Amino acid sequence: MFEHPLEERCYQFAKRVRAFTRKLKRDTENFEDIKQVTRSSGSVGANYIEANENVGPGDLRYRIKVSRKEAKESMHFLGLIEVFGNKELEVERNWLVDEAGQLRKIFSAMLKKLDDSRSKDK
Repeated sequence: MFEHPLEERCYQFAKRVRAFTRKLKRDTENFEDIKQVTRSSGSVGANYIEANENVGPGDLRYRIKVSRKEAKESMHFLGLIEVFGNKELEVERNWLVDEAGQLRKIFSAMLKKLDDSRSKDK
């Protein structure tokens, strides 16, 4: 289904976020944070897929930056979601925050590599 293993990993992250949010209590605050994390988690992979279309080096760099930003945003909203003391949900949330952090680091490394190769070309 995906051309690159990282596309699959991003997709699985978004799917797991959705499974997690379906188990949450829907009070006013959680509802808003759930909407935000659902959007940002899906956007991580969507922008990486766009990056792989490689319209040009500027677009590649931009899309990877957006993927990194969306991973950071996912971490933020996952942290804001209230699990009301449910240990199982807390463990799942911690895993998701860690996965978003790992994705962020991967995208940061990709950007560094792009910047390094740009510096060598000059």
